[in-house]
Amino acid sequence: MIRKITFAPGEYYHVYNRGVEKRDIFTSEEDRKRFQRLLYLCNGEKPIIYRLVQGPTLYSKDMGKKMTAVGAYVLMPNHFHVLLKETKEGGITEFMRKLTTGYTMYFNKKYDRVGHLFQGIFKAQHVSRDEYLKYLFAYIHLNPVKSVDPDWEKKRVRDHEKAKAYLKGYQYSSYTDLIGKKRPEGAILGSKEFPGYFNSKVEFEDLVDEWMNYEEEESGRPASRDESEEGENLMAQFLAE
Repeated sequence: MIRKITFAPGEYYHVYNRGVEKRDIFTSEEDRKRFQRLLYLCNGEKPIIYRLVQGPTLYSKDMGKKMTAVGAYVLMPNHFHVLLKETKEGGITEFMRKLTTGYTMYFNKKYDRVGHLFQGIFKAQHVSRDEYLKYLFAYIHLNPVKSVDPDWEKKRVRDHEKAKAYLKGYQYSSYTDLIGKKRPEGAILGSKEFPGYFNSKVEFEDLVDEWMNYEEEESGRPASRDESEEGENLMAQFLAE
């Protein structure tokens, strides 16, 4: 498959992929933690030997010059989303190669399987509009709400407090890092490489809340809705195929 976009340093991209044949790619807590660790370990010029970098100091290991900056991410049972800025020529391609190859090798060995784990080459969308980039910080982090309210994208979340509590307790995204919770996984992010949309953690929560309560028929739609529709349609088509 030939990719339709070209990556360039200084530009932002929404990257995502799912399991081949829609299969789950994260079936245990160990799987999700492994992928999170690889998000950090694979984003550097140094090669990694996983067994040599385990332990409590894993997220402080020097992996060499970073190839990308991670703005946001989320892991779902059969797919993932990552918001990236390319900081080195060819960085996103190399980072994703190391990440998906390393995780596939781990997964296939653990579950005694062979072959591809992900559905072809990873998908990517160039984020050229400021409003769309800001919107993606909400979209990516709201994915886990589907677990407690499957219809939230079509209508307002039925139990806002329940959904918000779920997001705060969901450990496999960058949401908790962006609302100010200190944890080792925060080292995955390169937030300084992204625009300062949020002057406080409260402003970030407010953005996510705004989209959580968005309804299609409302006249007061968030400003970035029109810019996001094309990207949403492409993702929806991909995830539904």
